[in-house]
Amino acid sequence: MQEHYYELVVTVSSYHNLFADFLADTLPVGFEETDDGFIIRSEDELDTIVWGLEQFAEALQKATGTPIELECTQKKLKNSDWVASYKESITPLEIGKFYIHPTWNEPHPHLLNIVIDPALAFGTGHHPTTASSLEAISQYVQEGDEVLDVGCGSGILGIGAMKLGAEVDACDTDPISVENSIQNAKLNGLEFRSIWEGSSSAVTKKYDVVVANIVADVLTFIANDLKKALKDDGILILSGILDKYEDKVLRYYQDCEVIQKISQDEWVTFILKQKEEK
Repeated sequence: MQEHYYELVVTVSSYHNLFADFLADTLPVGFEETDDGFIIRSEDELDTIVWGLEQFAEALQKATGTPIELECTQKKLKNSDWVASYKESITPLEIGKFYIHPTWNEPHPHLLNIVIDPALAFGTGHHPTTASSLEAISQYVQEGDEVLDVGCGSGILGIGAMKLGAEVDACDTDPISVENSIQNAKLNGLEFRSIWEGSSSAVTKKYDVVVANIVADVLTFIANDLKKALKDDGILILSGILDKYEDKVLRYYQDCEVIQKISQDEWVTFILKQKEEK
């Protein structure tokens, strides 16, 4: 082990999910999500990652017309401090019926425990979209339900549904996310019924609950696929939506009724049901 390592603290003002996707595609190592950004650690200097983040932020500003504040702070630290500081930064969470905790924390005696190893995962429940999706799953998934998790990421949403007794299929266009989901499920003594690299367009069956925590634009692109995968009385959970885009997303789901809206910070999650034909 080297004597020192580098820690890069990144804060972003918006588009947290898109920056997470960029880092997942770019970094050869895992990273930690925080409420307002990310922490990246490596034995090599991270100047190239800083440059890449700055270029990505500039391109995203041009594409969206939205000012984005990005701050990157890199420190050189002693490796002896790594384990203690890392463990202190990852705190357990109580969300609905769930208790999400890293491997080194004790399980909760009364809640459904979800173990997530942050070294393997891009989503640990701390981001508002993940937390509100878990809250919705806690409320609406029943034992014996068939659930589809679209854009599964770390697998935390599908794992939550399995903890409630559901059969879960999952997909993600990122092969690393698929592998992370499989590993995190094993960490919890669970297994996805089916999981694949790709989109929801490959689905041929219908589900009691379909959950998609992605980004607003993608939710509009795949609206028909998500609705097609839903049983007539099924529940559709949509997350990853900035509040300023909620009307844009809902235009693609006009044949559904909103039965609940969960807001957290600048993010919203919708729980929908298809409208009954008159």
